[in-house]
Amino acid sequence: MKNFPFLSSSQSLLLFRITLPLFFVAHAVTRIANGTIDRFAGFLSTKGFFATTVMVWGITAYEIIGGIALAFGYYTKYLSLGFILMLIMGNIIIHYENGWWVGEHGEGGMEYSCALILGLIVIAATKNHKETLEN
Repeated sequence: MKNFPFLSSSQSLLLFRITLPLFFVAHAVTRIANGTIDRFAGFLSTKGFFATTVMVWGITAYEIIGGIALAFGYYTKYLSLGFILMLIMGNIIIHYENGWWVGEHGEGGMEYSCALILGLIVIAATKNHKETLEN
């Protein structure tokens, strides 16, 4: 176990900083591929929001463009803050009523979003990719 995980802490952090944003990209691409934009927009309409199709496309675009930019290390503090605010709103609007647990112990809770928020805080608090590799 001495050599596990075979990466230095700076390399591990870089891997984390690249892959976590790609979860957002995958989430958005799946929403498009599965054709669930209208379903999500309809759900938001039931919560009292208006122009929900535009809103969902905006969220989806932010997840794709912002996720790619964040994975490449651009505007990490600002993009992380945007994702954190989006996740907090998602927790309030969608997940809170489903409780804490996402999977096995529940359905659609806040657990995963909170883990992503913590990861985004780590990304926002670290240096850019180049500086991470140099240290």
